[in-house]
Amino acid sequence: MSNQQLLDKAKRVVIKVGSSSITGSNESNLDQIVDFAVRLRSAGKQVVIVSSGAIATAAPLIGLTVKSEDLATSQALASIGQAKLMSRYERSLARHNLMPGQILLTVDNLDEEVTRANALRALERLIEIGVIPVINENDSVATNEIRFGDNDQLAARVSLLAQADLLVLLSDIDALYTRPPSEPGAVPIAIVESDDELVSIEISGTSTGYGTGGALTKLAAARLATSGGVTVLLTSAANVPKLDSADCTHTWFKPVSSRD
Repeated sequence: MSNQQLLDKAKRVVIKVGSSSITGSNESNLDQIVDFAVRLRSAGKQVVIVSSGAIATAAPLIGLTVKSEDLATSQALASIGQAKLMSRYERSLARHNLMPGQILLTVDNLDEEVTRANALRALERLIEIGVIPVINENDSVATNEIRFGDNDQLAARVSLLAQADLLVLLSDIDALYTRPPSEPGAVPIAIVESDDELVSIEISGTSTGYGTGGALTKLAAARLATSGGVTVLLTSAANVPKLDSADCTHTWFKPVSSRD
């Protein structure tokens, strides 16, 4: 199935973007991702964005060039950077006469029934009034012991909460490969229908720069989302401008269950 067919079928789409895809030398990607979200919305889709980038946005402003391992510093950076990050989304969406609505979540918010229901009501209401929800982990209060760990996991849980049809995981890499893509002989995998197909591939997990992702976290998120009936499309942020108009290198994870 092509990217276009996946997008045509979906009524509610969650788009997840990582820190490295929209900060530093890749800052311009944010406008392209917003333009993609707006094109989906114009086609009658409901769109939710799960966006990392708060800590990576703040660090250069106060002279940090490496990821801090100090929890209090990370929390402070998240507090500074989240406001800056939302301002970037606000400016970008204003080009389309739209606005973002911020939702910050912790693990407890999605683990407990009452707070999970509150989060869903806020999400649904934002969509209803024509605002694009932009969700991030509440890193200013999250602890090392109780956190999602990466926004791939958060995006998967949000897609299940919102009963999304499609989760688009945007990465620096354009697909899941048979081995790390930098190695000779690595081949992109177009479709994953079951975990059995992944037995023979070599997967690496990384934590570089300000991101905490990697192929392992993308795969874990895809497994969680597809287990609840959500289709997952993994591709690169660089592919976004053509994602809804042409096929490009990607990996499609078929849902292993159906909500029908």
